Amino acid sequence: MSEAGEREVRAGLKPLLPRLWRYALALSASRDAAEDLVQAACLRAIERAGQFQAGTGLDRWTFSILRSIWLNELRARRVREGGGFVDAAEALSVDGEAAMQSNILAGQVLRAVAGLPEAQREVVLLCYGEGKTYAEAADIMGSPIGTVMSRLAAARLALGKLK
Repeated sequence: MSEAGEREVRAGLKPLLPRLWRYALALSASRDAAEDLVQAACLRAIERAGQFQAGTGLDRWTFSILRSIWLNELRARRVREGGGFVDAAEALSVDGEAAMQSNILAGQVLRAVAGLPEAQREVVLLCYGEGKTYAEAADIMGSPIGTVMSRLAAARLALGKLK
């Protein structure tokens, strides 16, 4: 077990919480689900802190944990309910409407992004919201870099049509 990695995880989680929450919200499109995802990801990160390599990017490691938990939840939900994805536009318009009133442009952007398919929302948040490089986003998502580029191109095309 790496004591330095464990110390870095414990010290670094608190500053990451807002970013983890934004990522969880982009994935789940639900405030309640985002909170649950962040809690589960932080718990798993603390439980597995000894596996973290100090100095290797705690944010990427925790984002990967959060994404893994989300994918597992989707699989379990499909088995339990036989359903698919949550409609992001509907979830955000109900949950976030009051908060978005203060900034009309931000609200329009958020609604447009929320209307994207889940895979595109995720990559838009990682690259544009979190400032991750294509390679970092690909690493977090466990996808080839070409997939990240393709999803961003499709998202830009879809958002460009909304003018």
